[in-house]
Amino acid sequence: MLAPHRPRARRRALAAAVCTAALGATLLGVAGTSPAGAAPAAQPAAATAEAAPTAAGDKVIGYFTNWGVYDRNYHVKNIVTSGSAEKLTHINYAFGNVQNGKCTIGDAYADFEKAYTAEESVDGVADTWDQELRGNFNQLRKLKELHPDLKILWSFGGWSWSGGFGEAAQNPAAFAQSCYDLVEDPRWADVFDGIDIDWEYPNACGLTCDTSGRDAYGELLGELRKTFGDDNLITSAITADGSDGGKIDAVDYAGAAKHLDWYLPMTYDFFGAFAAKGPTAPHSPLTSYPGIPTEGFNSDAAISKLKSLGIPSEKLLLGIGFYGRGWTGVTQPEPGGSATGAAPGTYEAGIEDYKVLKNSCPVSGTVAGTAYAHCGEDWWSYDTPETIGTKMAYKNEQSLGGTFFWELSGDTANGELIKAID
Repeated sequence: MLAPHRPRARRRALAAAVCTAALGATLLGVAGTSPAGAAPAAQPAAATAEAAPTAAGDKVIGYFTNWGVYDRNYHVKNIVTSGSAEKLTHINYAFGNVQNGKCTIGDAYADFEKAYTAEESVDGVADTWDQELRGNFNQLRKLKELHPDLKILWSFGGWSWSGGFGEAAQNPAAFAQSCYDLVEDPRWADVFDGIDIDWEYPNACGLTCDTSGRDAYGELLGELRKTFGDDNLITSAITADGSDGGKIDAVDYAGAAKHLDWYLPMTYDFFGAFAAKGPTAPHSPLTSYPGIPTEGFNSDAAISKLKSLGIPSEKLLLGIGFYGRGWTGVTQPEPGGSATGAAPGTYEAGIEDYKVLKNSCPVSGTVAGTAYAHCGEDWWSYDTPETIGTKMAYKNEQSLGGTFFWELSGDTANGELIKAID
């Protein structure tokens, strides 16, 4: 496994820790957030009186991680056996790297070198030693043969590999050409239907801090659209920081939207054990609630702010985490308790897959459209099929373009969470 890779679950969380001093007590509430247990605020009448709401979209997009084939033992075939392939409209393949101003391969072995046996392969046919393409890319090709309407995008960047975007933004045309040449490599051009840009975060802090300026992100996407043309999909995972003066305000996301097919606001990782002492709080609240540690850190605040900028609702998707975030040393069952640190996790402290948590720490309550669980000294928050149903109602009320999630291996073997998405 590549050492730099971490689940997306860690990415935005660490960004919050990096930038806490800058945001501090100035992070104020955002219009459109709702109290706990209440339906999200409706859009102002003036904004909706002129035309009927746009119908909600049915995109279902799941991230597939190339490092999942190692310790997680999650392969493309698992997308089929879990029933997930029947639900998915798109897969985002994570991640390609960004180095020296160019798109580059993330993990050559996992991507296109690993040989699959007949038992491991999507179609029951083993790879041969001399075939041109093996690995995940060949398995994804076989998956598309079974599901010809399925679209696959290659996602570049992510938490660990976003540091290269600043250099890429200095020559966006050259960056775009490098990405096109890689995605359209003749060995796998038929596998991919476009590119997803996961820059964490333009003109703001993630694992590193970017100072490219407010317009660099849009200029980079504009060059990608020129190079890839209108026949390829171009999408982008973006911040869901809906606070005043937060990361959404740092970039002209409204201006950049014209270059994209849709945005994926990462409406998870708002809170977690990166704040080791707590207070405990759900990592993916749909709405605000009394006692929320930071106003503007919830899905509705992010969606409301992005829509208020003029971004069409059909270009916005709602994000869901197929994992939980947790603390240990917690005595208070409800949110808002103190802690002593991160709860133990299978791959990383403070993070655990839904498929584990549903049994190891069952839900004990709900808040702000998501669930939490207190078991012993551990406190976790995560989404369930029931809370996903609540979020789907919100997605439909807001006429959003669909749903996406991080990531496929966190679900149960029979796809409990993805089957709750409609």
